[in-house]
Amino acid sequence: MAKARTTKNKVKLSFKPGDFVVYPTHGVGQVQGIEKETIGGHNLKLVVVTFDNDRMTLRVPTNKMEISGLRKVSSRKIMDNAVTTLKGRARVKRTMWSRRAQEYEAKINSGDPVLIAEVVRDLHRNVGQPDQSFSERQIYEAALERLAGEVAVVENIDKEKATEKLEAVLQAA
Repeated sequence: MAKARTTKNKVKLSFKPGDFVVYPTHGVGQVQGIEKETIGGHNLKLVVVTFDNDRMTLRVPTNKMEISGLRKVSSRKIMDNAVTTLKGRARVKRTMWSRRAQEYEAKINSGDPVLIAEVVRDLHRNVGQPDQSFSERQIYEAALERLAGEVAVVENIDKEKATEKLEAVLQAA
């Protein structure tokens, strides 16, 4: 778990190897450890996070964690709020698709589970509804994958089961 220490207006988050964290633009990753490196003549302390689904490793300087949005995984209460959001009524604005797509991407990249759930809810199509465009489908799948990743960690289930659970909620809504 991440611990918060406050010293002179600085909030310091510390993660241990094995902790699951969320990086807003990449989703759920796992902390591999803390490393010290010298980059450009500066000694930096870096949190090393791996993202299995992207086969990517990210090194975030500890002094940039707050700005980057790196955070611990949401609480069960926040995830319950996100699932409740899925049950709500889809709100599709009548603005141009390019504008809505930008708003959806911003919500996904915010890393906020409730905002991501709004995207999933708004872009979900039930049987008998009009087909999605290719870009709508891509954004929907990205949002669903991001939300399922965090649900899986919070509920200690695999990502496929989390995706099935979210889709079941959407079908019932």
